[in-house]
Amino acid sequence: MRHGKAGFKLGRVTAHRWALFRNLLVALFRHERIMTTEAKAKAIRGLADQMVTLAKRDNLHARRQVLAMVPDAEVVRKLFDTIVARFGERHGGYTRILRAGTRPGDRAPMVVLELVDRPEAPKEKTKSDAKAEKKPKAEKGDKGEASAPAQKGRRKKAAAAAG
Repeated sequence: MRHGKAGFKLGRVTAHRWALFRNLLVALFRHERIMTTEAKAKAIRGLADQMVTLAKRDNLHARRQVLAMVPDAEVVRKLFDTIVARFGERHGGYTRILRAGTRPGDRAPMVVLELVDRPEAPKEKTKSDAKAEKKPKAEKGDKGEASAPAQKGRRKKAAAAAG
């Protein structure tokens, strides 16, 4: 039975766990998108939503409550000024968790935790755009450097002849 076992312990003592939560909240509100493990993201999701709800009240007491959990005045200012303005009509669900594969070292499931109404960054070039910008290949008659595959083939032939 799992009675009375609420909350995420994350294998840390209480002080370390709360310090971790504070650091993750600061990073989330500063960058509006962080990559972390799935367990940490699920643990912090409720706290992040609670901080946005507090910021929507926009009074001194709410600001001090958020400052107690997010100990960075610049980030709190950003939360109260710009982030909350985007969530005016929304009633909860301010964060989103997107799976991002596993971490190479220990295969821990990684996720991207982001604010839902995050402004879109400019899109990176797609494969078709990259092909359009690709330079035309040098013709056989050009006096230029030999291509890398041609040099590789010459080296293989020379090694076979020597060996």
